[in-house]
Amino acid sequence: MTISPPVLFFVLGMIAALVRSGLRVPKAVSKLMSLYLLWAIGFTGGVKIAQSGLSVDALTAFGIGIGLAAVMPVIVFSLLRRRIGVQNAAAAAAAYGSVSAVTFLTAASILDQAGIPYGGHMVAVMALMESPAIVVAVILLRRAEVAEAGDAASQGGWGKLLHEAFLNGPVLLLLGSLVIGLITRERGFEAFKPLCKDLFDGVLVFFLLDLGLLAARRLRGFLGRGWSLVGFGLALPPIAGTLSLGLAWVCGLGLGDGVLMAVLGASASYIAVPAAARIAIPKAEPSIYIGLALAVTFPFNIVLGIPLFLGLGRLLWAAA
Repeated sequence: MTISPPVLFFVLGMIAALVRSGLRVPKAVSKLMSLYLLWAIGFTGGVKIAQSGLSVDALTAFGIGIGLAAVMPVIVFSLLRRRIGVQNAAAAAAAYGSVSAVTFLTAASILDQAGIPYGGHMVAVMALMESPAIVVAVILLRRAEVAEAGDAASQGGWGKLLHEAFLNGPVLLLLGSLVIGLITRERGFEAFKPLCKDLFDGVLVFFLLDLGLLAARRLRGFLGRGWSLVGFGLALPPIAGTLSLGLAWVCGLGLGDGVLMAVLGASASYIAVPAAARIAIPKAEPSIYIGLALAVTFPFNIVLGIPLFLGLGRLLWAAA
């Protein structure tokens, strides 16, 4: 298994912070990188959705993906809000409702090596699942804050909640970029290819380096909340992935699409969501939601999750 350079730079950032090297990334640069990643992910995702077409399998996969992205944050928020507070629970909910592109690409590579076909629309499903989880998490957080304040009327009720969820800066940039990519298609992508593709990995390296610095500085706070969080990050992926796999099987998707759907349901975002959460949920502790997504769930899925879902998928589809 080859570990990607961005993940290694995250580890480097953690090491730099733990040995007190004095390495820092200016806040203005961090914010700019967050905005860039949201734009690039949204724009590229819109282009991929336009390219995928609208077959029955694609529409089915889109429906399952959006459903998972909407339901998973509610489950995670409900499980964690009393354990780590509403701010941290909202950020974790967004992370687990969204997806890990690296995990998805690793699973796609394994399917290619095994000679198992899958639809090109699954890349679009991955892109489509980035935004709903963030929106739902922001709604859950605002509702919780209003309930705690005990004065919903003064807060503007559902109108204000939905306005903040869909029109706060990070979500609007992500959704707006996706729509623009959907409209401009390949022509727009070719015009911005040097920015949204060629530059992406380089910016991602520095972004994860910065996240590594942040996560390590707050590592004591993460571990201080107890090992139950680690248990949560290990237990949720196989449960969510298996349910997603079963849903794909019931809905008539192919084996390859089913395995990828399981991977999407089991993974957690450590790129798009942290980029959005640092702006939309600034009081959330990066060590918690990044630590869960990248230090616990990501390695579990890479080492154990993908083989588990592939094995279960073969059994299910063979039985059919």
